[in-house]
Amino acid sequence: MRMVASQTRATSDVCFVQSADGLALAVETRGASDAPPVLFAHGFGQTRHAWTRTAEAVAAAGFRAITFDMRGHGDSGHLDGGAYHLEQFLGDLLRVAGSLPSTPVLVGASMGGLLGLALSGETAPPPFRALVLVDITPRWESAGVARMLGFMRAHPHGFADYGEATAAVAAYLPHRTRHKREHELEPLLRRGDDGRLRWHWDPALLETIAHEGERYQPRLLAAVRKIEVPVLLVSGGRSDVVSRETIAEFMQLLPHAQHIELPQATHMLAGDANDAFTRAIEGFIRSL
Repeated sequence: MRMVASQTRATSDVCFVQSADGLALAVETRGASDAPPVLFAHGFGQTRHAWTRTAEAVAAAGFRAITFDMRGHGDSGHLDGGAYHLEQFLGDLLRVAGSLPSTPVLVGASMGGLLGLALSGETAPPPFRALVLVDITPRWESAGVARMLGFMRAHPHGFADYGEATAAVAAYLPHRTRHKREHELEPLLRRGDDGRLRWHWDPALLETIAHEGERYQPRLLAAVRKIEVPVLLVSGGRSDVVSRETIAEFMQLLPHAQHIELPQATHMLAGDANDAFTRAIEGFIRSL
């Protein structure tokens, strides 16, 4: 395993960790190098930039905040031929966690949380000293996931400009009164040879990873029963991905877990209610 520095900014350092099969995984760090590490794993179709505001706040609070782009997303490598599988993502997360000087707390949103659940229940010793699940449980509401995948499939030919992309995001997230500005969208879009803007993720992901989740549910439910580290579930009161039923099942499977609901947030917690979300996870991390 090697970590190669590629960029330094006033507030963060961006490096690359090499995956087991040779892909470069973009990793961004904030905060003192000897501070307790908090590792953030984003959801399907997101990037490390989804965590920026929270990572900055966590670093300012005295922790080392580490965010990274999963394979096929953002600035990390894409696979030739698009043969993605969830086992690769599990290995990548272990690889990034293992590159840190001490065992991190993992904050995982959606797919990132599911990876954290599997690794925390199946790996000995646990690769994380605690786990924060962001609006995800080992069983989820299929309709909410289908809506998300529908948005990801909706614009295969991309956008003529950032205004079109902003309008598409606003239609998908109509509850948000503030729309993303161009500089906020820039890390999420890539301009193709035809001049059009397309999302940062590899389209091949939709034909592989998007269909593997249901098959992993029995494995995830079994892993949850074996988790011994502290766990916090932060859910959105308006989420269509988790529900009262899936949360109740999870809390029954893992009685020592804590649960905080942010009533006005949807599945996109860090974007909908960032301040409240950050307070919730910071309080949990400090309690450790």
